[in-house]
Amino acid sequence: MKVVIDTNSLLSLVRYYLPFDKKGVLYQFFKKKIEIGEIIIIDKVFEECTYNSKGTVLSTLNYLTDKEFLKSAKVPFKSDSLLAPSPAKFLRQVESQFVNTIVRKQRNLTDTEFENQKNTFLNNADMKQIILCLNLQKEGEKVVLVTEETESSNDNKLFKKIPAICKELNIDTLTLPELLEKYEGIDIDFQ
Repeated sequence: MKVVIDTNSLLSLVRYYLPFDKKGVLYQFFKKKIEIGEIIIIDKVFEECTYNSKGTVLSTLNYLTDKEFLKSAKVPFKSDSLLAPSPAKFLRQVESQFVNTIVRKQRNLTDTEFENQKNTFLNNADMKQIILCLNLQKEGEKVVLVTEETESSNDNKLFKKIPAICKELNIDTLTLPELLEKYEGIDIDFQ
């Protein structure tokens, strides 16, 4: 199984799990999974990790700043030339299924304003992760996108959240605790 992980999940890992990982089991587990390509961090997420919460993800998971590790593990995954498997169909979905139509009407966006926001959305980390998942699925991989977002949209954003879009595209999503539950060999002692 391939796991594409978002910034907030990595942040949760370092804030809420690793402080209790006294023996480094979880730290080493993630390092190994990233190294063998089972956990994928895309460049946009990597970039967000450098400036979110003062770079705490990169300073805690210090192997993500080791140039030799990054090179051998091919981290981060380059997403700049990544395209959806059916680009025209995907763009239609973005314009119709993935947009919060109520928010679009409330904002009274012109076509040009909507196009600009759509292009920004298509190039953000969330959408690049989703497109990567679609490509991995097309190659026959079992893939899951790990995110701490919920499906419900309560933040007044123009486009739907990761779980809602993934549901429409038949991409499995898990939260970090759900992912950790699926893995065997993680034995954390909370004494």
